[in-house]
Amino acid sequence: MSNKIVIIGINYYPEDSAIGLYSTEKAEYLVSKGFDVTVITGFPYYPQWEIREDYKSKSYLVKETINDVKIYRSKQYVPKDPTFIKRIIHLTSFTIGNFINLFKVGKPDIVISIIPFTTSSLLGWFLKKRYKSKHWVHIQDFEFDAAIDSGLLSGNKKLVINFLQSIEKFVLNKADIVSTISFGMINKLKSKTDTNTYYLTNWIDIEKFNNKLETHKYLGADTFKILYSGNIGAKQDWAFFIEVLNHLKKLDNIEVIVVGEGAEKDNVLQKIKDFDFVKHYNLVPYEELPALLSSADLHILFQKADVIDTVMPSKILGMMASAKPSIVTGNLKSEVAKVFEDSKGGFYFDGKSIEKLINQIVLLKENKQMRLELGENAKAYVKEIYSKDKVLDKFISHLKNF
Repeated sequence: MSNKIVIIGINYYPEDSAIGLYSTEKAEYLVSKGFDVTVITGFPYYPQWEIREDYKSKSYLVKETINDVKIYRSKQYVPKDPTFIKRIIHLTSFTIGNFINLFKVGKPDIVISIIPFTTSSLLGWFLKKRYKSKHWVHIQDFEFDAAIDSGLLSGNKKLVINFLQSIEKFVLNKADIVSTISFGMINKLKSKTDTNTYYLTNWIDIEKFNNKLETHKYLGADTFKILYSGNIGAKQDWAFFIEVLNHLKKLDNIEVIVVGEGAEKDNVLQKIKDFDFVKHYNLVPYEELPALLSSADLHILFQKADVIDTVMPSKILGMMASAKPSIVTGNLKSEVAKVFEDSKGGFYFDGKSIEKLINQIVLLKENKQMRLELGENAKAYVKEIYSKDKVLDKFISHLKNF
């Protein structure tokens, strides 16, 4: 059996949202099944885009052991305002620093590189060449496609785009296997490389969403509570969000709660300050997340409609596991649209149908039975398809035969 595994990726514990959460749970689950796991990573900074206070004073290179996972960190540059150029410096500093850490790990049987960053795969390829290890690349986000789609690479950046895509093509073609988190992304992957692919979806620990959860302190009001929880970044459609707020302000007994941080936080807070029924809080610790999500009456997620399947939002699984309905907007051809169609756990709109969306919110506000039925449908769907043990046991079975 391939027993020694090195995981390379910028996000890891104590980051407890998005990619950091999944990388941590994957590493610790592998350890629980008898694997020897080492992680090469950066300093925790996401989604605040600032290195955590308890890590700021640590030296440039740090070695830790957390829950039997050996961790090597390099302190990367973290921009407070992550423009395109600053993101490139951010990526480069992570890559250079962790090149040093490559020489601190023993010979791995398998190297798992997590994208983003694509340069994690360059580091993984180096280890593969040095030790003749197997190399598994796992894509959480097609970072270059997402950057192009969200406008980060607009203007005279054609040469940069070509260069970045040539790096991506190289690392994908040199891998032994490439996995990603949705079927739409698998199709996109097959258009980029002939390397073997594997569907490794994100998962949810459904056991944390039990019936004994207390109402979270942020959602204790006796109103109809609409919640957005997650990253406040460029992929969400905040202009549409503000437009929705302008319609909702005409309704009584309604509250919108935004729980999150990210690159667009200051801009969004500036725009929502005039709405007295909207509240913002910073992200809660991971252990509070099930109670937070389960305390809402309705979840919302407004995605930009021009992005198709470059990412499958991990927050969708938590929203659905909470047994509360969701209203999501985005491209109608996306996989998330199909998830809501199949699960009957909420509603998916194209981001232009604001009247339909508002009417749906009003209907849900007035019909508690409908909310209960949609919520139960959503929870049953993620339990069947996305539960943590099912997804990771199947992954390990594939890993053992790799």
